Amino acid sequence: MALTIAEAAEATGLSSDTLRYYERDGLLLRPVARSASGHRRYADHDLTWIEMVTRLRATGMPIRDIRRYAALVRAGDGNEVDRLDLLQAHRDRVLAELSAVQQHLEAIETKIGIYAGKLADAVVGAELTA
Repeated sequence: MALTIAEAAEATGLSSDTLRYYERDGLLLRPVARSASGHRRYADHDLTWIEMVTRLRATGMPIRDIRRYAALVRAGDGNEVDRLDLLQAHRDRVLAELSAVQQHLEAIETKIGIYAGKLADAVVGAELTA
């Protein structure tokens, strides 16, 4: 299956401009194939890699690290330790962010509980005086 850039954009949820940027900035594993007319043709392996890049970006990995990771993968076997180190460091950052967000959520839940309790007490008090 080969998709046009518009179809690939729809399939990935990214814009055509973002797909071009990923290609131009060295974030893809290989050049995207071209049709005889020169139009980009995205294969399944391109979409799978773009999904990984999107996940790395969505979790806050800097472009320079994604570019480095892509270069390591392009280089082939023999650098798995470097790939692992890069991904583990990123995972550690993501876990720290998740922990912080969980703490923020707990503080919000506490406040919600306080206000819900006050409102419930006010309703009960109003019913008793009615």
